[in-house]
Amino acid sequence: MNKRFILIFMFFPLLLQAQEIAHIVQLFDSLKTHPVSTEDNIRVNQALAGKSMAYSKLYPTIDAFGRYDYASVPTGMLPVPPNPLLTMVKNPTEAQPFSQDIFRVGATVSMPIFVSSIFSMASKANKMVKSAKELQRVNLLKNEALIVGANANLQYINSLSEALDKKRASLEKTHEFVTLKVKNGRAPESALLNLNSGMNEVDVMKNDLAQQREEVLTLIQSLTGVRLNAPIPMTQNGTYTAGEIVALNPLREKLKADKAGFDAEWEKLLPSVFVQGNYSNNFANSYNNNKAINNDYTTIGVMVKVPIFEKDQYAQIRKSKLDYESTKNDLDKMQLELTSQISQLERNLVLIDSSIQLYSNSIKDKEQLLDIAKVSYQSDRLSTEDYLKYEDDLVLEKSKLYKAQAQKWQTLMKLNVIYGNNIEEIVK
Repeated sequence: MNKRFILIFMFFPLLLQAQEIAHIVQLFDSLKTHPVSTEDNIRVNQALAGKSMAYSKLYPTIDAFGRYDYASVPTGMLPVPPNPLLTMVKNPTEAQPFSQDIFRVGATVSMPIFVSSIFSMASKANKMVKSAKELQRVNLLKNEALIVGANANLQYINSLSEALDKKRASLEKTHEFVTLKVKNGRAPESALLNLNSGMNEVDVMKNDLAQQREEVLTLIQSLTGVRLNAPIPMTQNGTYTAGEIVALNPLREKLKADKAGFDAEWEKLLPSVFVQGNYSNNFANSYNNNKAINNDYTTIGVMVKVPIFEKDQYAQIRKSKLDYESTKNDLDKMQLELTSQISQLERNLVLIDSSIQLYSNSIKDKEQLLDIAKVSYQSDRLSTEDYLKYEDDLVLEKSKLYKAQAQKWQTLMKLNVIYGNNIEEIVK
């Protein structure tokens, strides 16, 4: 009893999952929490972390330090003005701030006042965040389109499988009739062999479809973590809306980021202004009377840094320029490809709609022809080979219709991805 309970407990989520998935939107929801989508979330968070790092350069840097200095001759613990120094020299009992062993503790502060490259790097980081978010959006649309296309293929496979079942049932019925004729000597045994061959061909085709079905189910499961038992019904709630090619947005933002990165690299050759401060508490034994001495020393100032010659920076500028040019070339190439693809997809969509209508009309005609052929065959006015041809023609025409219906879904989804349309509003 316990073992049965454990097995039910283990497999209940899978059974429940198969029952609950009744709408395509549920697969979209599963996609959003799947690792394939989590990867895009991580990419966005990485870009946000880079943005935070870039802006952090505008804040002060504070460091604490501890130091021990040894000198071969007594060295000053801090600069001493001339007048106090003369007083110390005249009074040997007073500890003078010089020693060979000096201990120091303190802190340093540095803050940029004007560093042009920091602002460009911050701009680059901001553009990279936008690029990551656009890529996340496009990838989600691509994966949703894959789910819709895979489900459309699954519908095509199931519909064709049902058509093959009907063909086999028809052949089996004909086989029973021909068997009686063979027994009565009214038909040759070759007629049965032809019918057997036709049924075997149906079985082979169904086996091939089963393999294709497994591939489609595996694709859907890899994107959503859901194992379907049957295709999900889909209805088209709209069509694509032409406009800006949203699929190019990730590269557009990356191009802006690369341009900002190039600006940041050459701006590193410009003068930079920093404010720096230093505080130290110094203690040692004075060299003149070995008395313990402790003093504080503070400095603050403004520093201007002007690069004169930095060979590695020149190379970095060249590299960032090449990165920008490479991204620009990728954007131009992808824009040409998508523009051509849009034209092809739009033309195909019109042709597919026409084909669906033609196939539907043709199927009606071939169903009537098959009914006539059955009567003729039973009346010995049609050979077995010719009769089987009518069966094959009907299944072939149905397969073309189901395939065209799947292609329509896939073509429509590709256009929606390119234009960045909301697939969840179009497919219900």
